[in-house]
This record gives sequence, C-alpha cells and structure tokens, in this order.
Amino acid sequence: MTVVDEPGTIIASPGDPAYDAATRVFNLAGPLRPVAATTVRTVDQVRAAIRHASAAGLGVRVHSTGHGAPAGRAMDGALLIRTRMDGAVEIDAARRVARVPAGTEWAAVVTAAAAHGLAAPHGSAPTVGVVGYLLRGGLSFYGRKHGLAANSVLAVELVTADGETRRVDAASDPELFWALRGGGGGFGVVTAVEVSLFPAARVVTGAAYWPAEHAPRLLSAWRRWALDAPWEAGTSLRVMNLPPLPEIPPALSAGPVLCVDGVVLGTEAGSGGGTEAAERLAADLLGPLRAIAEPVLDTWETTTTAAVLDAHMEPDEPIAIAGDHLLLREIGDDGAARLLDLIADPAGSPLVTAGLRQLGGAYAAPAAPGGALDRLDAAYAYSGAGVVLDEPGLAAIRDRCARIREALAPWDTGRTAPTFVEDRDQPQGHLGPDQIRAADRVRERVDPAGLFRGDVTPNASALI
Repeated sequence: MTVVDEPGTIIASPGDPAYDAATRVFNLAGPLRPVAATTVRTVDQVRAAIRHASAAGLGVRVHSTGHGAPAGRAMDGALLIRTRMDGAVEIDAARRVARVPAGTEWAAVVTAAAAHGLAAPHGSAPTVGVVGYLLRGGLSFYGRKHGLAANSVLAVELVTADGETRRVDAASDPELFWALRGGGGGFGVVTAVEVSLFPAARVVTGAAYWPAEHAPRLLSAWRRWALDAPWEAGTSLRVMNLPPLPEIPPALSAGPVLCVDGVVLGTEAGSGGGTEAAERLAADLLGPLRAIAEPVLDTWETTTTAAVLDAHMEPDEPIAIAGDHLLLREIGDDGAARLLDLIADPAGSPLVTAGLRQLGGAYAAPAAPGGALDRLDAAYAYSGAGVVLDEPGLAAIRDRCARIREALAPWDTGRTAPTFVEDRDQPQGHLGPDQIRAADRVRERVDPAGLFRGDVTPNASALI
C-alpha cells in the first residue's frame, strides 16, 4: 500500500483490503486485476492518483459500480481509479437539472428528482452508476420519448491527463463535449455530470407475467402494438427462467414465463390529464395481452416514478452474468418464431432472461444532434443472459447465445448499445469509422501521451 501526497489517497496493491474495495464489481463474471487500485472521493485525490500513475508508468482505468466490467479491456499494467466522489445529488428544480457526483447510483437521483415532481432518464436497475450509464449512451424506459440518456447530459466535470480540472459543455469545448457523450471513454476521470430532468410526478409502470405457453400469441400482439406505439410508452418483452428463490414469487419460478414490463408517460406528464392519458395508453397495450390469457402476476399500476426502478426486477446484489446483445431491425413473424424457439424452449434454456427492448421514437429521431452516440437506428435491442455457476454452465450460456445470434443474423443491424454489451469478446460497434476518427482526434488533444488509452471501449478507437 502506498500513500501519495494528497491526504487520504491510498494506492493499494493486490492483497490489501483497499485494493479489494476499489476493484469490487457488480457483475462478478468480470473480475478486475489491475496492478494497483484506489478509491477517490475528492478532485485532489483524483489528481494525486493521475500523478502517481504517470510517474509509475501505469495506464489509468476508471470505474464506479462495475456493472459492465466483463465488457471492458483487461487491466494489465494499469492503475484503477474507482470514483466515489463526496457530495449529494443537487437538484435545480427551476432549471430542471441534476448535478450528480461520480459514483452515485441511479436510485439516489430518482429519489431526489421525484421530490420536485421531476424524473431522470435512468436505466432499469437502481444500482447502476449514473456517470458510466450516461456517457455510454443509456437506454431508459423513457427513451422513446426523450431519446438516449446521453442526450440529456448538459455538462461534464473531469480531470484530464495533465491534472487539469475542466467543466465541459457545448459552449466551453464542443468537441470534447461531443466525444464524452458516447465516444467510448478514455478522456479523463469524470468527477460529476449535470443532466436535464423532465416533469413526471406519476406514471403507469409495472410488469405482467404469463406462462410461456402463450408466448407466440403474446409476442405477436406486442409486436403489432410496438410498430406504431406512442412515444410516451417504453416497454420490453422477455422470457424468464427464474430459480426458486425466497424473493421470487412462486408463480414466476414454476416454469418459464413471458414478461411485458415498462413505463407509460402521460402526454401532459405531471398533471391529472397526463395521468389519464397514460392510463389509456397502457390499456391499449395491456388489454389485448390480458385478453389472450390471464397473467399469473400483474403489477402494472399508476404510481410514482420511484416504482419504475422495480419494474424490471433487476438483481440488487452482485452476481455473475454472461450474455449477448444485438440491435435488430423489425424481425417479422419469421424472426419472432426463430427467437422463441431458442428462448422459450420447452426443454429449458440456460438463459435466465432473454428478449426485446422496444426502441424507435426519439431513440432514432432525437430532437437535436447530441454527442458521438446520439441515436439508435433499430426497432429492438435484443439481450439475453444467464447466471454463471460453473464452467459447464458458462459453456451452455455461450452456446445458446451463439445459436440466437445466428438465428437473428438476418435482422442484425451490426450496431450495439454499449450499456447492453455483456462481454468484451462479443461484437461491439456503436460508432462508425468517421465518429471513431473524430473521437480519436479529441483523445490525442487531451491525452497526447495515451495515459487513458486502455480505458477506451473496445472498437471505439483506431489508435489501439
């Protein structure tokens, strides 16, 4: 263990408790093994860590919660900086803006914004770190109305390789601001972000579950609705193979179930009329599905925005997950049948969850140009994952993922959403060649020695 010049900055080596704390991840399938690691809580500690890495000839890597750990590059020869910046979420209700310190999880932002009748473009899990999610694009259930979450970023505070503290926005450094929002990382250590909020006091949210035997008719009805659904609605359809655990309702672990979950905003969100509009839109979706078969569990209701964090039933404790992801064009009846053959297999599937996230709307047509990644031109985001218990289990998950990828190949756009990528070895491609070259030019300007070069998302740089 090394204590550097800033009080409280501890550079820890493998075997030290501080090293274990700094390298802790949420997805246990992606353990981190850097040469050294530190947890930083102040800007001065960030500067001290960068100076130490530069003097020691180490590259710098950055993370907060570690949800996407398996998708990053190996950390050989690197100092890992885990950001846990001091300070609380600050809400400027008049401007509808939240300032969020790096290391903050989405649950804290949702709670703080809700107190003012506002909502944020958060993901489906409360434990995900805000900064990484936002700067890697961010798919929210609100995204069909408000676009990729990265488009909501108004400013980024970071420390660059030269130790300088910068507050970057569209006016101060438009090129760096563009690159930070989806450009693949490697620009410095982000210490805080400012993100725009939107009015939403109450929404319609929840999940409905049916036995998987009804999956063909349910998927068909959901797809027909999704083709021209109002932008205020964002949903997903998944087949789930849940284990018999105490926290899981028995009706959901008795066999494969199909789940439709999501959020519906009112057209006048925050007012009584908006709530009524949201309820009508939700009824247009759920009525035909409920007519096909009665759900074994149905939690859809009009409630507060905080409940959105529970709709997707994400795990709240670290777990080892492996899976795959594709962005798809409209799959039609043929693609739907191929998908169900593999995720609703009566013989069983090694995937705990697999299905489609509804895209379109503002995802494909943002109100204004944003950062390097500002849109997703696809109908659906496919994702599927299983819990890794042992090597044979991992092999079965990978085999099933490969079979699904092959089956869906005719509809694969070839692009990906960074926050959905589960594995560094699976295809990644959220940027085009021109975007990659432009982002690299910004990296060369702010980090000419390449201190952060290893921190770039795979396939997001031509320099590596």
